[in-house]
Parts: sequence; structure tokens; C-alpha cells
Amino acid sequence: MRQRFVSRVCLAGLTLWLAGCGGFVSSAAGRFADNLGDAVLNHPDPEVVRNGVPSYLLLLDSLVEGSPDDPALLAAAADMYAAYGAVFVLDPQRADILTARALSYAERAVCARFEQGCDWPTATFDDFEASVTRLDDDHASVASTYAVASLAYIRAHSDDWAALARLPHIELLLKQVLPYTADDDLGTLYGYLGILNTLRPPALGGEPEVGREYFEKAIALSEGKDLSVKVEFARGYARLLYEQELHDRLLNDVLAAPTEARGYTLTNTLAKQDAAALLASGADYF
Repeated sequence: MRQRFVSRVCLAGLTLWLAGCGGFVSSAAGRFADNLGDAVLNHPDPEVVRNGVPSYLLLLDSLVEGSPDDPALLAAAADMYAAYGAVFVLDPQRADILTARALSYAERAVCARFEQGCDWPTATFDDFEASVTRLDDDHASVASTYAVASLAYIRAHSDDWAALARLPHIELLLKQVLPYTADDDLGTLYGYLGILNTLRPPALGGEPEVGREYFEKAIALSEGKDLSVKVEFARGYARLLYEQELHDRLLNDVLAAPTEARGYTLTNTLAKQDAAALLASGADYF
């Protein structure tokens, strides 16, 4: 799930606090935030981004200390910690800590904006379903943040069965917020849903064919520019079903495609690295 956390999530926390969280920044700063977000998404060197994000994590922590009940600030912190912990941290123990912090911020954000969301962390599936059906456009943003932070946490705690048991809840939540999602972000959500439906084989409740449909929708929505979707399609679907021809075709497509694409250069750089590694290990896997 590495790349799927970068394209929209990695910059969300970075831009939200500049672009008007709590009303404490100017419109000029908001424009700067937009430019900064574009600059990072179009940056060809992930290490530059990796080294630059921690200062913003501490800044967001300090802003939350000053406004602990501001859902926009809490969501911004959750987004940033989820992105950094899931994408850029290689040490499993650090990833555990940072994604747990992301989920804590996300839980507080949901609770501050949508009262019924206060019960989400411990709700049964039936109670969770009854709650999320009441979501509307006013709550969709914090609900999406909660879903992404939960996925980052589950990925970092993949050996925790209690964490994995929350996957159906998160899939339901993503489906619920789809109607309220901007067109530019729909591909990202479809990519998440593709991953969720291909995490498990059919014998254990996975639905890989449903996942394939989601991956194909995500590819179409980005017009093939978001190469990370093809990597996850190969990793999640083709490997799960041992379809080597599809696996190799998708990954070779990634390696042959241009890296630079407006809004996707950073994710494409990471995608090409993963595509090369997956192809190299394909002979042993298949």
C-alpha cells in the first residue's frame, strides 16, 4: 500500500494547516500551500520529501496543542502522520508508533465533527454500519481521513488480528464516502478499495475480481498516469491469483511509461522502484 498513501494523503496535512485550518493563515499562505503541494507531488526525489516532512509533523503537533478540538487540524495531523508512517518509515517499530498516532488524531477528528463517530474505534460491524449510513458531505472529509489513517495503522500492525478485523469496516466507510468525493480524488479511493479486496485470497473472504474492477477504474480515472495503481494491481491481484502474464505486463508498462506526469511524479518514482523489484522477484514467486 506504499504509493497509495502518497498521492493525495502525503500533502494533505502539509497544506491544510497552511491553507486555513482554524482561520489562522492568510490567503497568500493558502496559495503558497497549494504551490507547495504541487511542488512535492511533482518532485522526482522521494528522499527530499522524506527528509522534509518531520518538521511539519512537529509543527502540526504544536498547533493541535493550541487547538485540541479543531477537527481540521486533527485531520491534518492524522493525514501527515499516516503518510509519513506508511510511506517513508522503514523501521517497523517507528511505523507502529507513527501510524498509531495518526489513528489517534483521526479518531479525535471524527469525534469532533461527527458525534456518532466517537464510538467507531470499538463499534461492532452492525453498529458501525448504522452509523456511517448517516454520513453526508459535511462529514466526508474527516471520514476519509479516518479510513486512510486506519489503513496505515493496519498495514503497520498486520500481525495484529484485532487490527485486521477492522478491514471490513474501512471498506464500508470508503464506499460510503465515494459519492461525496471530488472527481480528482476518486481514483485514489478506488485504488484503496482495490487493495482491500485483494489482501486476502477468496478462500479467506477476499474478492479479487471486485478488486480488479476497482483497480481498472482507478487506472482509467488517472488516464494511466498514476503508475502506482498498476503496481498494486500486479502485487495484489496478479500475484494473489498467480497470473504471471498479467503481472509482468503491468509492471513492464510501469517501467516503460514516463515518470513525470502532473500530480504523479513522486508516486511514479516510487512505483518504478517497486515495479523493478517485483519483476526481479517474479521468477521465484511464480
